[in-house]
Amino acid sequence: MHFTGTIWRPPYEADALIIEATAGCTHHACKFCTLYEDLPFKFKPSPLEHIKADLLEAQTWYHDPLRKAEERLFEMPKATLGRVFLAGANPFGLPTKRLLEIASLIHGSFPSCESIGCFARVTDVTHKTDDELHALAIAGFDGLTIGVETGDGEALSFMDKGYAAEDIVEQCARLDAAGISYAFFYLAGISGSGRGIEGARRTADVMNRTRPWLIGANMLTIYESSALHQEIVAGRWQEETETEKYEELKELVGCLKISTEFAMMGASNPVMLHGHLPGHREQLLDALNAIIHKVGEDRLRRYRTTLPHL
Repeated sequence: MHFTGTIWRPPYEADALIIEATAGCTHHACKFCTLYEDLPFKFKPSPLEHIKADLLEAQTWYHDPLRKAEERLFEMPKATLGRVFLAGANPFGLPTKRLLEIASLIHGSFPSCESIGCFARVTDVTHKTDDELHALAIAGFDGLTIGVETGDGEALSFMDKGYAAEDIVEQCARLDAAGISYAFFYLAGISGSGRGIEGARRTADVMNRTRPWLIGANMLTIYESSALHQEIVAGRWQEETETEKYEELKELVGCLKISTEFAMMGASNPVMLHGHLPGHREQLLDALNAIIHKVGEDRLRRYRTTLPHL
């Protein structure tokens, strides 16, 4: 298989076949991000020949449901493939023509594949027409993961995310219209010390006007190689405490009015949580309170400072 550097995927894509479609990030400017710093380039599409070869290799791991029963008589049963996840920071930023070519290769190799997912930036959607989004939906693209991080416009601007809060609402409405579902990543702590509660309220206002099937919360972890660390050293930004981040998450959970999954499952979270809103709101709030009061700042901070990598 052709993979470049560390491969990242959402926790809920664990059962998908992972095929590298891109390496690096088209934006590569978010101040807090160090995920792709070791790559010698900013962004690179995978050659189609590599994708073809990887799909061919993957075929040896799965049964083709179209093969005759007698040809499978002495083989151990394996599950058919239902989903492919395209690796890379934002493969959805590829031109629509390339994405459709990749989808064709996937369906040709695995007729059982029902959907294709990947990470996407808000701006990836902006750069596609409504007709292109509709074509991608027909080709099987669904369940995108979008790292919106926050709906706090000031934080988006300071962190150089490359889009505004209202862009999230506008572009997600276009995905809704095309029939492409999506999940959000939220980054607790991104608004900075003293602004977490306000950031959570602004984020809830944005997310309440969208339709994510899941909101995955992660904890901001700052590494010395990041541009954000330099902002801290220069005195232009101050990090939230660990308990402030959990107070922020309590505010977000309390203000969300949409029906969605809420999860904290990534490595940046010292405690994993998962529930459905609004049904599990009180249980989630109780759990967040317990983390604040029973785990406490010292133990939470120790986890943050000893986390070697996300």
